[in-house]
Amino acid sequence: MSAQIPGSRSGAASSSKPLLELRGVTAAYGGIQVLHGVDLEVPEGAVLALLGPNGAGKTTTISVACGLMEPTAGKVYMAGADVTGVGAEELARRGVVTVPEGKGIFPNLTVKENLLMATYAGVDMDHVEAVAYEQFPRLGERRTQVAGTLSGGEQQMLAMARGLAVNPAVLLLDELSMGLAPLVVEELYGIVARIARTGTSILVVEQFARTVLGVADLAAVMVNGRVRAVGRPSEIENELSAAYFGV
Repeated sequence: MSAQIPGSRSGAASSSKPLLELRGVTAAYGGIQVLHGVDLEVPEGAVLALLGPNGAGKTTTISVACGLMEPTAGKVYMAGADVTGVGAEELARRGVVTVPEGKGIFPNLTVKENLLMATYAGVDMDHVEAVAYEQFPRLGERRTQVAGTLSGGEQQMLAMARGLAVNPAVLLLDELSMGLAPLVVEELYGIVARIARTGTSILVVEQFARTVLGVADLAAVMVNGRVRAVGRPSEIENELSAAYFGV
C-alpha cells in the first residue's frame, strides 16, 4: 500500500520507490498473532508516521523492520533487496537505525561516552561528535555530564544523536514523545523535520497522533495488527477517528 504526495516537503514521497518495505508481514509472540498481513512502504526521503492506539502492533512492526524480530510470514525489503530474517546488527550496517521507546541510552555514562558507542559501527569519533553537537547543541554543553542526570528531552536527543552519527538511510523512531512535556515533544519533532530535509527516510511510531502529523509526509493507521489506511495526514482523519474513538 503506497501513496504519492504532490507538492510535499522537498518533493519527499513524490516517487513510488520505497526505501524500506514490508509486504504481507505477519508476526507472533508464541502462539499469539500480533501482525496480520502488514503492507507498509517508507519512500526515500520521506517521513511516514505509523499511528494507532496502544496495542495496535506498532512497536512489533518496528521490531520486524529493524531485524529484532523475524516475521512468521511475508517479506521485508531494504532498497529493493530482500532482507527478511536479516538480524538487527547487519541491518544497522546497511543503514537501518532504531531509536527505541525508552530512549536506549547508558545512564551511568557521560554524554561523550554514550556517543563513543557509535564508533563501534566504524564511524570516527570526531564525526560522531560533530554530527551530534550540530544537530543538538545542548548536548555539546553537557558532554561531560552523566546521561542519567539529563532531562527526559535531552536523553531522547542523545539517543537520536547516537543514531544519526552513523548516517542512517532509514531512521526508526518508536514513541518519541513518551513521558515528555508537550513543548519538549514539539522541539524534538522540529528536529525530526530538519533531519528529514537532509534526505534521511524516517518511520516514526506514535500513539499520540497529533504530535507527529505536522512533520509527516505520509501517515498509516494501524488497528489490531492491520494497516487500515495510508495517505497524506489530511486524508486519514476519518480512519484516525475510527481507530482512536471507534466512530
